[in-house]
Amino acid sequence: MPEPRKKPPSLDRLTPRQIVEELDRYVIGQQDAKRMVAIALRNRWRRQQLGPDLREEVMPKNIIMIGPTGVGKTEIARRLAKLAQAPFLKIEASKFTEVGYVGRDVESIVRDLTELSVSMVKASCLELVRQRAEQLGEERLLDLLLPPAGPKPAAGVLDETGQEGAHSAGYESYEATRSKLRLQLREGKLDHRSVEAEVKERSVPIGVISNVGGMEELESGLREMFGGLFPGKKKKRVMKVPEALKHLTQDEGQKLIDMDEVIREAVTKVEEAGIVFLDEIDKIAGREKSGGPDVSREGVQRDLLPIVEGSTVTTKYGPVRTDHILFIAAGAFHVAKPSDLIPELQGRFPIRVELEPLTKQDFVRILTEPRGALVRQYQALLETDGIKLDFTPDGLEEIAATAVQVNDRTENIGARRLFTIMERLLEQVLFDAPELTEQKILIDAQYVKDRLKEIVKDEDLSRFIL
Repeated sequence: MPEPRKKPPSLDRLTPRQIVEELDRYVIGQQDAKRMVAIALRNRWRRQQLGPDLREEVMPKNIIMIGPTGVGKTEIARRLAKLAQAPFLKIEASKFTEVGYVGRDVESIVRDLTELSVSMVKASCLELVRQRAEQLGEERLLDLLLPPAGPKPAAGVLDETGQEGAHSAGYESYEATRSKLRLQLREGKLDHRSVEAEVKERSVPIGVISNVGGMEELESGLREMFGGLFPGKKKKRVMKVPEALKHLTQDEGQKLIDMDEVIREAVTKVEEAGIVFLDEIDKIAGREKSGGPDVSREGVQRDLLPIVEGSTVTTKYGPVRTDHILFIAAGAFHVAKPSDLIPELQGRFPIRVELEPLTKQDFVRILTEPRGALVRQYQALLETDGIKLDFTPDGLEEIAATAVQVNDRTENIGARRLFTIMERLLEQVLFDAPELTEQKILIDAQYVKDRLKEIVKDEDLSRFIL
């Protein structure tokens, strides 16, 4: 029997301090931002403990994160959602246009979030019935490998010769063969064999209409309607036993779950726990002073307003209320300021938190401390070629110092600068690794200087390369 999945700590057991500690494992620094989102997440749980009347009155306190790119804004929101096991959608505010212009409308945020929630809940329900689905899928595969021999004969039934037990013996022989096949299947001895299985095909006689605001919902409705008029055809496909088993198990799993219940739970999850991360909010913060390509900026803000304030959006899964969805907006705000947003939208983001630019010491910690730290990634990648990569403390310091220097001289892209520097630094090793006879490579300060000094020295070159 497979072990149950290890679930993350339950939200009702996590205090704000513990939420910050969890976030510390993935995001370096930015304690103010972590505290704010931890309080917002805990308030979710606190609201659920209130009586029905007061619970409806408590609105989420939306947050604006202000800080340059690459300092951890998106990562904080993403890790927070994972911690809360909540539907999470990251979307760029700049991709929307005012209603009446060609482009996506803001209601698609809620539709996309609901779609994600349905997928989450469905996956969770499939996991609960996985064992039963595997058993049923296995039985269906055995039916394909060894077609059924008919029902088990009742005791006392005579065959054509008038003898009792001939049918019974044949049935027992079939069962013995089936049991033998089942054992071989589980041991992987049948993986080389192919079977012919039926696959459902859903042919819908319409193509994509458009992604213009509102049209995608119309298209979805038409697909469902025509899908009912033209039921999916079944066609036979030859596939290997492992692929057939996976396909049949999925098919049985779909039959075991109640989709109506899945949709009800998913919609509730969106309404009570959904998190939307609105990136690049500063790109729509400018007020119109003239016509031109940015003519719909303020219009997008006005379209966002009802979604953030609380409204009901029609989706293919039914109406979804946005009153208690938590919105976390983020932007660099180099040119615009939060006060450039329309007053009504400003009022819906009462919490402002500024993220600090990253220091040299932060870069050193980013390279080594998080679970998926860059240094660990490259060490693991090169281990597959039998190469042991060692970074000395002074080597890490030099990489961090280079990142700070290039960020200061060119464009400050925060921790993302480390990706370009590490790739350039290890380019030769990554290319030559399969042919290298030396099994250990030391990355110290001198190695870093030798590999990067020419690029760092030439400011024009560093703009292109790093």
